[in-house]
Amino acid sequence: MADEPTRTNLPPLSLYVPEPKFRPGDAVDFTSVPIPPAGETRRPDTADAAGDFTDLAYQLVRVLDEDHAAVGPWNPRLSPDVLRKMLRAMVEVRAFDERMFRAQRQGKTSFYMKCTGEEAVSVAAATALASDDMCFPSYRQQGLLIARGWSMVDMMNQIYSNKGDRLQGKQLPIMYSVRDASFFSISGNLTTQYPQAVGWAMASAAKGDTRIAAAWCGEGSTAEGDFHSACTFASVYRAPVIFNVVNNQWAISSFSGFAGAESTTFAARAIGYGIAGLRVDGNDALAVYAATAWAAERARTNQGPTLIEHFTYRVEGHSTSDDPGQYRSAGEPSAWPLGDPVARLKAHLIAIGEWDEERHAAQDKDVAEGVKRAQKEAEANGILGHGLHQPLDTLFDGVFEEMPWHLREQQAQMIAEETASGRPWARK
Repeated sequence: MADEPTRTNLPPLSLYVPEPKFRPGDAVDFTSVPIPPAGETRRPDTADAAGDFTDLAYQLVRVLDEDHAAVGPWNPRLSPDVLRKMLRAMVEVRAFDERMFRAQRQGKTSFYMKCTGEEAVSVAAATALASDDMCFPSYRQQGLLIARGWSMVDMMNQIYSNKGDRLQGKQLPIMYSVRDASFFSISGNLTTQYPQAVGWAMASAAKGDTRIAAAWCGEGSTAEGDFHSACTFASVYRAPVIFNVVNNQWAISSFSGFAGAESTTFAARAIGYGIAGLRVDGNDALAVYAATAWAAERARTNQGPTLIEHFTYRVEGHSTSDDPGQYRSAGEPSAWPLGDPVARLKAHLIAIGEWDEERHAAQDKDVAEGVKRAQKEAEANGILGHGLHQPLDTLFDGVFEEMPWHLREQQAQMIAEETASGRPWARK
C-alpha cells in the first residue's frame, strides 16, 4: 500500500472548549441575551402537529411585560385568587429554603439545595397540573410539594432524617418521596426520572386513565443517555408526558455551554424527536402556568409529549456544598435580565389592584412564622447530628415487597450482634 500523502497545506485540527462569559471579578453584561417583548410569541392550537411550530423552540413565551401587565395570546387570564395562591406558595418556598439553609449551616442536617429564583418553575406548573398528575422531579422542585399543600413538617423530618422521617433515613436530605401527593421519589442519579416518567405515562395511557406525567431535569442533565431514551419512547408511543428542562445557566460549576447551550436552545432538542417544543420565560409565573396548561391539554387529548425549556437563573450555589463565587461573577444574579419571579408576580398583582405592599409584608411575616413553627415541630423529632433515630434493623425494610431469605438471615445476624453488644439500636 502506497504511503498516504502528507497534508502539509492544511492547518492542524483544534478542539473547541466552551468558556463562560463571566468569571469571578468580571463585570456582567447580559445585553447579548435575546429577550423578546412579552406577548410576541404565537400560541398554536394544542391539536397542531409538533412540526408546525418548531419556531417556538427558539423563541421565548412571555406574558408579563415591563409594566407588569399580562399580555398576548399566552395570557392564561387567571383569577386574582389563583395569582395570590401562587404568590404565597412561592414566598413559602423561599422562606422554607432560607430556614433549611440556616439549619444546615448550624449542623442540624448534612445537606440542602435552594431553588431561589426558580420558584415559578415548580409552583406555577403545580398549579396548572391536576393534583393527581404524577410528578417526577429533580432535586430543586420542592415547590411542587408546597404548592400542593404538603406538610412542611414532613419535609423537614426527611431533611433531618429524624424519627418522624417516613423514609426512615434512607434518602439523602431533600430527596423527598410522597406518593399521596403524586410526587415520585427523587434520585441523586441524574435524569433517571425521565424514562420512569415516560413509563408511568405509557402505563396510564394503556389503562385508559386520564392522569398524565410531568418530569423535571436541569439543562446539564440533557446530556445524559436517560434523557434521550425517554424522548425516543415518548415520541414513538405518544406518551402523555411533559418534559421540563430547567435551564438555570449552571450545572454545579459548569455553565450551560457544556451541555450545548452555545449551539442551540434546549427546547430545540424536541425537534429531532418530533416532540412539541416550547421555550418559556422561567421567571414569569404566568408564562410557566400557560405553557404547562397547554402541554397538559395536549397530553390529555392524546397529542403526545411536550418539552418545555424554562429559561431562568440559579441565584444561589448548586447546594450547601458549593461556593459559586469560585467560578462565576458575583454580579450575575442581580444582573439577570428576567428578574425575580416573586417580585414580578407581586408587581403584577399590585398593578391590577389586587395586592399591595402592606399585605405583602404581612404575608411575609405570616409565612416566616409558619415555617419557624414547622421547624420547631420537626426538630422535636430530632436532627441529623443527634445520632440514629430509626431502629437499625429497619435498614432492611422497604426494599422488597417480601424480604428474601438471604436478607432475613443478615437481619437476624445483625440483631443478634447488636443485642449481644448491648447497643440499643435494634427494635427486636
